[in-house]
Amino acid sequence: MMQFFLKANLSRMVDLFQGTWKSISCENFEEYMKELGIGRASRKLGCLAKPTVTIMTKEDLITIKTKSIFKNNEISFKLGEEFEETIPGGHKTKSTVILDDGSLIQVQDWDGKEITIRRKLVDEKLVVESMVNNVICTRTYERVQTNPVSNS
Repeated sequence: MMQFFLKANLSRMVDLFQGTWKSISCENFEEYMKELGIGRASRKLGCLAKPTVTIMTKEDLITIKTKSIFKNNEISFKLGEEFEETIPGGHKTKSTVILDDGSLIQVQDWDGKEITIRRKLVDEKLVVESMVNNVICTRTYERVQTNPVSNS
């Protein structure tokens, strides 16, 4: 019985992240990309991108789609289960996402580097903090409001 309540509570927490989010600010992205070993031209393009993030759930599968004019990415995962993904620069990595204290925390491990991506809700905004070797990039997103269908 307790397991049911824990699972239902996790589901409600993840549901808060669902929706489409547009980037409104980005701090320290170029330094973060440099730390990842991304080339100068790609870093400059990446800094210009204003990505849109869509977070969806279907049962216990979470999907995060990131779209920009330069690159699109999609990951699907279950909380606590390792999965493989391709990160900027074309590197394949093993990732795990957990829900901790209201944040979706993703840990990527590749080539001796550990990358931590924390997605959290702050003042109705999605704040994404990405960290590698103590270099932190923070992107902030606003929820995109969907227009309800009018019957008038």
